Amino acid sequence: MPPIAQHAGVAERIIVAERSSMQSELLARALRAEHEFEIVGTASNSRDALRLLHQFEPGVAAVSADLHDGPGTGLEVIAQVRARNWRTRIVILLDRSERELVVEAFRRGARGVFLREQPYEMFPKCLRAVLQGQVWVNTTEMNYLLEALTTRQTLHLVDGQGQSLLTPRESEVTQLVTESLSNREIAVKLGLSEHTVKNYLFRIFDKTGVSSRVGLVLYTMSHQHQAHRTPGANNSNEGNFVKLAV
Repeated sequence: MPPIAQHAGVAERIIVAERSSMQSELLARALRAEHEFEIVGTASNSRDALRLLHQFEPGVAAVSADLHDGPGTGLEVIAQVRARNWRTRIVILLDRSERELVVEAFRRGARGVFLREQPYEMFPKCLRAVLQGQVWVNTTEMNYLLEALTTRQTLHLVDGQGQSLLTPRESEVTQLVTESLSNREIAVKLGLSEHTVKNYLFRIFDKTGVSSRVGLVLYTMSHQHQAHRTPGANNSNEGNFVKLAV
């Protein structure tokens, strides 16, 4: 999905879906002070959240992992947004940085993670970054994603019809990229020249629609053919956030 165009003087539409109506209204009230944002709706359950997303298709939505209608229902909202190919980018709201939740949120299509324990002042920055086509994660969460990818034995990306997106060799190169190997290391491991590895990466970027190695890692995370769940861990990182252009 290409970056959402922003025009000077035009407020970006935002939807807030929190665990209760009161929480949604409090967060929306705070965001209304940011003049570049227009709050077009709030919700506290998945049904209302999806209705608002369909009606307004805002640039970004802040969605709690757990909504009023049950644990994990916010994750299902994220999955529905991607399945219906809506333009909205989702920031998931979490109480703490749990490995399993972070990994599953990105697999379902989230574009950012924001922890409730973080200072509110960082939240508008998070939304702006996501609106600009970036991904908002801290270094701990990025490591969760990398670890989840490197525990896989095989990598299989498919298109909308379920057909393999990459050739076997392209899949090998992509797998090694997710393991943080450099072009030179990939070339040595596969018995190729660095120039050939670069050519493979250009083709992979073209097929997946990304423009960087980090973008490829996140694309792989959210488009794997078979879901893989990683044991949870209660670990958080309050600072050192990474805004990743993809």
